[in-house]
Amino acid sequence: MMKRTLVVVTGPTAVGKTELCMDIARQYGIPIINADSRQIYRGLRIGTAAPTTEQQTEVKHYFVGSLDLSEYYNASMFEQDVTCLLPQLFAESRHGMALMSGGSMMYIDSVCNGIDDIPTINDETRQMLKERLESDGFERLCEELRLMDPEYYAIVDKKNPRRVIHGLEICYQTGLTYTHFRKREKKARPFDNIMKIALNRPREELYERINNRVDRMIEEGLVEEALALYPQKELNSLNTVGYKEIFEYIEGKYMLDEAIERIKSDTRRYARKQLTWFKRDKDIAWFCPDDRTEIMDYISQNL
Repeated sequence: MMKRTLVVVTGPTAVGKTELCMDIARQYGIPIINADSRQIYRGLRIGTAAPTTEQQTEVKHYFVGSLDLSEYYNASMFEQDVTCLLPQLFAESRHGMALMSGGSMMYIDSVCNGIDDIPTINDETRQMLKERLESDGFERLCEELRLMDPEYYAIVDKKNPRRVIHGLEICYQTGLTYTHFRKREKKARPFDNIMKIALNRPREELYERINNRVDRMIEEGLVEEALALYPQKELNSLNTVGYKEIFEYIEGKYMLDEAIERIKSDTRRYARKQLTWFKRDKDIAWFCPDDRTEIMDYISQNL
């Protein structure tokens, strides 16, 4: 029986994942599974640098523009959807391989390793904590998490309100701690082999690519795209770099030039966070995306 291999291409934003994956998909005649948590939503083409219509016509992409902005989606749901899709892709591939690419860390890990069965938060609990944040303030909620789940409090990023509030949501909805659900157990996977490839470039080169990408987004109409989305700005799907800064420009908090510089700065910060996350994974093979021959040889030798 042919070995089933999942090839994962990841790395920081703007490093060049799309171009490489198009080459891999062409060479092996396979589709691309998108692992970008924002490209999965419709209407965010420019701000998320989603694959173009031409790229999607040439190579089939899964999980690009497949959800409405108001639909709730998370890494656990992505894991379930991808693991259901993979047997079909392996069966259709002449090489017994599937290709997944993206920079959303939790989405990548959920498919590679499995994810803990953390309950989906209901609307009532989410709204309650949102109101508590507004009325009581973030410091009060941090202290509450410390008392309710000290183990999670010890490791959570206390500068990230979403992480702190999510821990409290779990506590309130289930009566159990978030730690209780974070077992970190590796689950059985629907593939026999996984090949993780991460791309990186020298820091200044990566930053220049990020800055140039933001400039292109502005030229392509990011402001106009964000303006059309502004009435829905409270949706979680729009709580992302690029749109947040333009929304603040629309509200008069910044001049456009300042908002653009903030997008560049926030994107560079996100790229550093991605690199820190991926460098913890000892199973990843690192390449410069320009080394196409070396990357292609690595894939063929490890199938």
